[in-house]
Amino acid sequence: MAKRSKPRPTATEKLHRKKNEKKVRLEANFAGLKAGEMMFVATPLIVDSYIRKIPEGESRTVHGMRNELARRYKCDGSCPVSTAIFVRMSADAAIEQMEAGSKISEVAPFWRILKSGDKIAKRLAVDPDWIDMQRQMEGLSVT
Repeated sequence: MAKRSKPRPTATEKLHRKKNEKKVRLEANFAGLKAGEMMFVATPLIVDSYIRKIPEGESRTVHGMRNELARRYKCDGSCPVSTAIFVRMSADAAIEQMEAGSKISEVAPFWRILKSGDKIAKRLAVDPDWIDMQRQMEGLSVT
């Protein structure tokens, strides 16, 4: 009898997996931080919560978010790799939720932190023009 594989987790399930934030003392230089400095590693839900709190008509950058989170958690910087992964997880979950019928006002407004030309945006299951359209509707720049 063939072994049945588990269904793949949804984007929303991945976003809500239990993870703890970390503070890591760097042993070597990494991502603009020097050895000995403290790096913050967020969680998917911390990043999702940050994105959800960006007011309509305002935008942020991933780099700016990393700096804000580092200050909030009393670190010298935030991990660019995990943060980018978590931004994508938040966006993927938002897209999935809209496809399932959620209103745009009920999902994380990832278009306020991503632009259509961003690497992350190009990997999402949404047309990059849709991101530009959402940004334009809120009076945000698309370049």
